[in-house]
Amino acid sequence: MTSLERVRQTVRGQPVDHLAAQPMLMMFAAKHAGMPYIDYTRDGLKMAEAQLKIAEDFGLDCLLTCSDPAREVIDIAGEGSVDWFPDQGPAINESRAALADKTRLRQFKLPDPLGGGRMHDRIKGIAQMRQRAGPDCSIVGWIEGPLALAAELRGLNTVMTDFLDDPAFVRELLDFTAGVAIRYAPAQIEAGADTIGMSDAAASLIGPELYAEFLWPAQQRVLRFLQERHPRVLRRLHMCGNTSALAPRMRELPVDIYEIDFPADLPRVRQQLGAARVICGNVSTITDLLEGTPDDVYAACRRCHQTCGRFHIVGGGCEVSPLTPPENLRAMFAYARDHQP
Repeated sequence: MTSLERVRQTVRGQPVDHLAAQPMLMMFAAKHAGMPYIDYTRDGLKMAEAQLKIAEDFGLDCLLTCSDPAREVIDIAGEGSVDWFPDQGPAINESRAALADKTRLRQFKLPDPLGGGRMHDRIKGIAQMRQRAGPDCSIVGWIEGPLALAAELRGLNTVMTDFLDDPAFVRELLDFTAGVAIRYAPAQIEAGADTIGMSDAAASLIGPELYAEFLWPAQQRVLRFLQERHPRVLRRLHMCGNTSALAPRMRELPVDIYEIDFPADLPRVRQQLGAARVICGNVSTITDLLEGTPDDVYAACRRCHQTCGRFHIVGGGCEVSPLTPPENLRAMFAYARDHQP
């Protein structure tokens, strides 16, 4: 069974030969391919090379195209707020936030995903992955969620205070960032992505009331657009941290795969999402994958599988550290190969 068939049949609740495995491998993939991470993030063809190698060597059930938080930011506002490092991802420097002056938002325009910038670079990587991997491999395109991109433009700490100080501005900003996602996703689908992952990492830092009032409608706008315009493409939602309190509203989103981070209460999230929603992840990327043994990882995968039941994809809660022992990662893939839903 191909990786794409395995993931799609998991979403539909149909029989598969074994569990799908989709840990988030970025810096680990670059290290395994022997390249500095700055090369991985700056060159989509090198990202494709590293993803193809990790999939072949470990048995990954998708090629993943997320890499860093600065693709959309740079194409919108330039590199002024971004710090680059030789062997880690570019970071947003909040002291130089692109949207430190709120009035600048009115000057921003939706970026062209095919305009030769960093967004376009990811699309080139997707096209290369599809060409080399063929039609049956699952490729996960990636977009920044509305709050994630808002925090990257405005600064995380500042946007959090904006919820109280200037809620009208927050709504305007989230409307803009949702529009960026809606423009970016179709270009990745056209290049060959069969899944679109949306990362809204900052969502766990707001409570359920703010989530329901501000962020949920923006996420719904993006995901509903994908559902209506690209119904064959799977929708994957990743929100770092403890999202347990947000799960009742998350359930109402048109999401095919929920990637749940390890700080979340998995039994609670499963109960709130319902038994027929697909949950990926929740294995600790620290105590299990980074610091544990292969037996620890195998046992953690079993716990998550037993909690999630039939609709489950094996994975870590968030990005796998590049310092993770390879034998621990292989134990995760071994669990997936050894088990059916």
